[in-house]
Amino acid sequence: MEKTTQTEKRLTHDQMRQMWFDFWTSKGHDIIPSAPLVPINDPTLLWINAGVTPLKKYFDGSVVPNNRRMASSQKCIRTNDIENVGKTARHATFFEMLGNFSIGDYFIKEAITWSWEFLTSEKWLGFDSKKLYVTIYPTDEEAYSAWKNVGVSDDHIIRLEDNYWEIGPGPSGPDSEIFYDRGEEYDPQKQGIKLLAEDIENDRYIEIWNNVFSMYNAEENVSRENYTELPSKNIDTGMGLERMLTILQGVDTIFDTDLFIPIIKQVEKISNIEYKGEMSFKVIADHIRTLTFALSDGASFGNTGRDYVLRRLLRRSVRYGKKLGIEEPFMYQLVPTVVENMKKHYSYLKEHEQKVMDKIKKEEQLFHKTLIEGEKKLNELIKASTTKTISGEDAFKLYDTYGFPYELTLETATELGYTISKEEFDASMKKQQEMARSSRIDVSSMNVQNEDLMKFNEKSEFVGYNQIKIETKIIGLFDGQKLVDTLENDGYIVLEKTPFYVESGGQVSDQGTLLINNKEFTVLDLFKGTNGQVFHHINFDEKLNVGDEVLAIVNEEIRNNTRKNHSAAHLLQKSLREVLGNDVHQAGSRVDEKTLRFDFTYDNKISDEEVIKVEALVNEKIKTNAPTTTEIMSLDEAVKKGATALFEEKYGDEVRVLTIADSVELCGGTHVQNVSDIEIFAIKSIESKGNNVYRIEATTGSNIENELFDAIKPYNDGMIKLLIKSKKIVEDALKEEIVLTFNVDINHDKPTSYNDIIINRNELEHVKKQVQILEKKYLDLKVQKALADLSMFLNKVENVNGINTIIMTVENYELNIIKEIIAELSNQLNNSFIFIANKNEDNVNFIARSNNNLKDILDCGNIVKNASVKSNGSGGGSKVYAQGGGTTTTELGNIIEEVKTVVKNAKQ
Repeated sequence: MEKTTQTEKRLTHDQMRQMWFDFWTSKGHDIIPSAPLVPINDPTLLWINAGVTPLKKYFDGSVVPNNRRMASSQKCIRTNDIENVGKTARHATFFEMLGNFSIGDYFIKEAITWSWEFLTSEKWLGFDSKKLYVTIYPTDEEAYSAWKNVGVSDDHIIRLEDNYWEIGPGPSGPDSEIFYDRGEEYDPQKQGIKLLAEDIENDRYIEIWNNVFSMYNAEENVSRENYTELPSKNIDTGMGLERMLTILQGVDTIFDTDLFIPIIKQVEKISNIEYKGEMSFKVIADHIRTLTFALSDGASFGNTGRDYVLRRLLRRSVRYGKKLGIEEPFMYQLVPTVVENMKKHYSYLKEHEQKVMDKIKKEEQLFHKTLIEGEKKLNELIKASTTKTISGEDAFKLYDTYGFPYELTLETATELGYTISKEEFDASMKKQQEMARSSRIDVSSMNVQNEDLMKFNEKSEFVGYNQIKIETKIIGLFDGQKLVDTLENDGYIVLEKTPFYVESGGQVSDQGTLLINNKEFTVLDLFKGTNGQVFHHINFDEKLNVGDEVLAIVNEEIRNNTRKNHSAAHLLQKSLREVLGNDVHQAGSRVDEKTLRFDFTYDNKISDEEVIKVEALVNEKIKTNAPTTTEIMSLDEAVKKGATALFEEKYGDEVRVLTIADSVELCGGTHVQNVSDIEIFAIKSIESKGNNVYRIEATTGSNIENELFDAIKPYNDGMIKLLIKSKKIVEDALKEEIVLTFNVDINHDKPTSYNDIIINRNELEHVKKQVQILEKKYLDLKVQKALADLSMFLNKVENVNGINTIIMTVENYELNIIKEIIAELSNQLNNSFIFIANKNEDNVNFIARSNNNLKDILDCGNIVKNASVKSNGSGGGSKVYAQGGGTTTTELGNIIEEVKTVVKNAKQ
């Protein structure tokens, strides 16, 4: 509900974002785009969850940004408090974090001064300074002085022990939070500043901004006062856009801001219910924002990790929709509202709109089917209960597995006179939440800064695009992470010029040697330093000095094979899009001298025919003999040219554009000079990695013979096993005077394409079926042979108590054959009971069978059970048929006699 405040400016979310950008631009900051919600090359995170998260490489000093001053509005998802969304005024799963960052540039004084200017200046937000309060770390006198200098009085500065930012080893430091006082109407108990001083949850003092002063290297098992100072001190700030808008727009909750109201109004139309602050509207509005952005950024629905988070949010929304009387899929209808409301700053949402709607609708339909299954399961629980109760644990399973709301379970159960333990349900819920929290990875520490690496500014030029060998000299030596003038053993060398490519964009590092003082040293590893130089790791046993001459030589064969595979990866992506459509998006890659691996997202199944078509299309492009062209241009020009960007790369103002045949991509890797240099391309395999992600492995040129032979090795191994098995079947049959033949045609050609791999795979399946047919024929003929002469058994028939009885021991019969023999004997003998003990070394099988008319006087199940127990085993069955066995035969004679006695004493 809207409230009146003393805030002079009322801004929309678009205006607030733009004002943020304008302010920091005026302070010399670059405005950086929001990173995707799905973290890139960071397995420690489910989601990007803070403005600083995508910038860790700058904060830990591993990379120096083009501009040390940056600002952004970063999309974030946090799911640690999903159950609180809608209950509180400010909890949300998706939010935007406005942030300004300094990487070794300005620090506490400037950060605080500019924060105060943005908040209080009439040119910007123009807040009443009397309504602003700040908290600082107790010993942070620099922050205290800075706040005093901008005019904050002592009674508006609170020292709190919690004002320290630290998430593990790496950059850390004190922080200072800024709060806005919304007045006594939000403080019913009139506690005033005590709410801040004692950190009491409240709606009066709203945290609107946090300034983190990253100045120490946090270390394990070291107290804070003994942390060492960072060589590069940084500023990281965060302002929640949604929270700030509650103040700027004079409303009680984030759900009353213009970020949510359009969605809520659309839910009103769908439900025909007017919004009056109900939790259901809030949950739906929040979750559809999360789903729309996350799905647009490459996430999917699924049963693990971030994909399960989205599934849970969708199902939670549907359940709350049911509370509003919405019984049909509806969430997908809200996507256009989110896209329209956010289009000014996130225009890319529009191109994903239909795909996101389709995914959500499909998931909703699936969940509605699941709910029906939940109803069936509930009915089963009700029927199975003999005490008129349903356990809270079962009610939770209905909720967790089928999404069946507890309230609906309770309502149904109550109508039928059943009770449910709410305490047990809550306990199960709490247990699940604790498990989820323990498995969730929401934050990760940064690497520790290294001062020598960060201060090493000597220029090193990469010349590897055009040269693989160069005479150069040493400009830097590192013993571990320490810069030295002289090295005498293992260490890192930086050269004035280097032809060595360092792993990036999916392409592995070059291999090769350094010739120093007429001695050759193998390059063991390469990495790129903070300021872009290439570090060469070598092991040596003589003294090296800065200035020494070096001949750097890249392994030509490995480089050539690698660039063939890299260029082929570009053609593969282009061909995939041509065959499958533009919904194909790269999701990762790895290129080395032997193979290329290409991961991509695609929502449908991929047929063998489509894979063959892709492979053929790549080879058609190779045959065009087109020269590779390289152009340096602005990012905007590259986009207009239609260049495809590799998903894991961050690009500067100027980019390198590679045109290979008709493929145009941004890429910093090494490539062939002419597409014909690739020679030939072949796909080794394609597999689904789950959640609509596929992986293709392929290779090129002279690697094809070895790599594709490796690809069919499982089929060859399987074929050999089948042929050995078929030979044994034929030989075993011959021993029993059964003549069988087995002939199959096998392709011995070397594979050169994916089609050859499919042929091998299909051939294996064909031979597998043929061996199964051979095996069945052998077993059938063995049975026929056994049934052809039953005299051995019929000669044992005795009339006992008026019953045609066969009770005997045999040896080494296959179980299926003895079963068929007993079945045939039972068919031939009226009023019969048959019990056979089949001895095989120290083991024994028992089978008993009687005609149906004897079931009231003889129980085959009990007879076999008793025999099996006496043979140290188990068994049983029905009154007319049973089987069992044991692992000892010492009591076999007694067992046979006891069975005869049972038949003799049977009362007819």
